[in-house]
Amino acid sequence: MTEADHITPFCKYFGTCGGCKFQDQSESTYAAMKRQRVVDALQRHGITAEVGDLIDAHGQGRRRVVLHVREIDGIWCAGFMQARSHTLVAIDACPILEPALQLAPKIAAAFGPVLDVCDVSITSADNGLDVAIKAERSAAARRMPVLQSLFYDLNLLRLSLNGDTIFSRAQPRIAIGKSDVNLPISPFLQATAQGEIMLSAMVVAALKKSKRVADLFCGIGPFALRLAEKAQVHAVDSDKSAVSALLAAARNTQGLKPFTTEARDLFLNPMVRKELNEFDGVVFDPPRAGAEAQAKEIAKSTVKRVVAVACDADTFTRDAKILIDGGYKLQALTPVDQFKWTAHIEIVAVFQR
Repeated sequence: MTEADHITPFCKYFGTCGGCKFQDQSESTYAAMKRQRVVDALQRHGITAEVGDLIDAHGQGRRRVVLHVREIDGIWCAGFMQARSHTLVAIDACPILEPALQLAPKIAAAFGPVLDVCDVSITSADNGLDVAIKAERSAAARRMPVLQSLFYDLNLLRLSLNGDTIFSRAQPRIAIGKSDVNLPISPFLQATAQGEIMLSAMVVAALKKSKRVADLFCGIGPFALRLAEKAQVHAVDSDKSAVSALLAAARNTQGLKPFTTEARDLFLNPMVRKELNEFDGVVFDPPRAGAEAQAKEIAKSTVKRVVAVACDADTFTRDAKILIDGGYKLQALTPVDQFKWTAHIEIVAVFQR
């Protein structure tokens, strides 16, 4: 890179915090680099495809953060770990978070004196902050009054510890399409609200002619609930709490097409060809490990149109090669950047049989 490609990072923790890696690159250099990561991954797997321009989906910022809470020189602090290290970088704010999360480090650190070393996940729901803590120290009876005081003083919606709700003023919720979804504890969410909107719009547009759609690795339904406004949907995920929340939201939303759900581990028990042949459209959005077993079954099916949403370029291209070898044509591929200033990239790809 030339000197013109470099800019001054906007975060004072850049270079020590293990999060953002590319705040020192100009916007054009950064966008080209991130798009090239997808191009390179396709080439490694022998796939020739046109890669669209990088779409910026940062929006107002990340809507969820996980902070490590540790004691440093007698002071309880919250922050992120240095890259390739177990050393905590204590922070007082993170500029890539939504405005509602700017006090997240202060909130997280407040639990250190009560629960000792812990990890604090804070989600910005539509109606307030949802806090989920993982700690070795349990919420013994003698600590409950202090935790309760913190819960109210910090104006939280819900406080959970090691997977169990201990205090709640209201159910955290987010709007998805026409629906309101009550969030289970520590649900998977797209990194940014803008990212969810953009990814969903591309998925819905790609499947607009499909009459019956399977949404695989559906989570709480960012695609399923929007698709169901025009098509019958069967939504599948291994997370039972997410599936339950999705089904409840669908039942409470007027105007949706027939909607069914299934709790199922698609890594160990993927939907097979006979099941898939009942659908004319499929969307799958797996974790970073990809969906190799499921892609192999889709490749054997008669599903006309498939949309792959992925957060890892290498596992995506592996799965894409399986679909292509099974007779699908890769029609469109768009990189989406909701993990801005990091090496992570989101991909939306459309396949047609």
